[in-house]
Amino acid sequence: MSAEAGSRIAPADEAGVAAAVAAAHAEGVPLALEGRGTKAAMLRPVQAGRTLSLRNLTGITFYKPEEMVISARAGTPLAEIEAALAERNQQIGAEPPDLRALLGSGEATTGSLGGTVACNLSGPRRVVGFALRDLVLGVRFVNGEGEVLRSGGRVHKNVTGLDLCKLLSGSHGTLGVLTEVTLKVGPAGERTATLVLPVADEAAGVAALSSGLTSPYGVTGAAMLPEGASAAGVAGPVALLRLEDVEASVTYRMARLGAALPGGRVVEGEESRALWRAIRDAAPLAAAAGEAVWRVSVRPSMAPGVVVALRARIGARVMLDWGGGLVWVAAAATAEAHSAVMAAAAGARGTFTLFRAPDPMRVSVPVIPEEVPALAALSARVKAALDPGGRLNPGRMRAGL
Repeated sequence: MSAEAGSRIAPADEAGVAAAVAAAHAEGVPLALEGRGTKAAMLRPVQAGRTLSLRNLTGITFYKPEEMVISARAGTPLAEIEAALAERNQQIGAEPPDLRALLGSGEATTGSLGGTVACNLSGPRRVVGFALRDLVLGVRFVNGEGEVLRSGGRVHKNVTGLDLCKLLSGSHGTLGVLTEVTLKVGPAGERTATLVLPVADEAAGVAALSSGLTSPYGVTGAAMLPEGASAAGVAGPVALLRLEDVEASVTYRMARLGAALPGGRVVEGEESRALWRAIRDAAPLAAAAGEAVWRVSVRPSMAPGVVVALRARIGARVMLDWGGGLVWVAAAATAEAHSAVMAAAAGARGTFTLFRAPDPMRVSVPVIPEEVPALAALSARVKAALDPGGRLNPGRMRAGL
């Protein structure tokens, strides 16, 4: 059965989390895990008898700006962490998105640090190597038997054998309950500016993004708004290339980038920041209530073909990020549409995620690709080691897992 509101447990500390997990393990009761509940609509619905909420585990526990390291409890709102970093002109390099609007969450504040790491959510800077999982220096977590474990630490060089930090990042709570996370952070750019370059179509857009990313000018964001999409006053079809750094550097590099890719205009300051917040959160996709949303990851050169195929088959609306390597797709929530997305991803030798859909669709189709047998066997052994009773977020990623 699905977890009911009346069976929600919200411990006040890590010891309470461990006790709740140990009790569920002993009683054979599956647990649905949540930070602040903003990502419940992702992937498959969890089939559980209780919900374990981490929303009471809040607060920054360690912050050394000079060492660019911050630790916080898992239920801490991401906005609280970002505000503390902004006071010291620092930021989370991975630019994690705020998906409340896309996922229909009613939360008044952003998602939690633990939930964001568990889902391994990265924003536009992923295109230059800032994946969230690569910024996780250390974690504290509770395994499926209620034991408190620790992996990594608070220094930038951790060599401790099996990297459980990366294993838990992106596991969607199926391997352990994160209770505290330590992140590597970095300086925030003094200035941001974006080259807005009109393009004819996705093929021309991806070509422009590729030119910007392979240039020596240090592009930190490369996205495309197709015709009919808009964000922060910028309407497609346009390719978008962002620069961030100190004032003089951005001025110099933007002049050179504009000369290499002529015909565009430059937006700066808050206009540029608002534009990239919208792209980060997939707002230009304008997904309607009841529609399904997918993320398709492919080589950028394959993205135009994927877009053409999905527009022809299911009338999809799209937007591109990561230089074309990430294609956001919105269309009718039907099995036919899902089959078309899976086929397009496979044809481009890429992968897909059913990011959002009505519950009946989420339980009836694969939300991520099936693993090859060798990898599936390895995943099963890891699951058995960390959650031997299969109590944590059962069914979130695949039926029975």
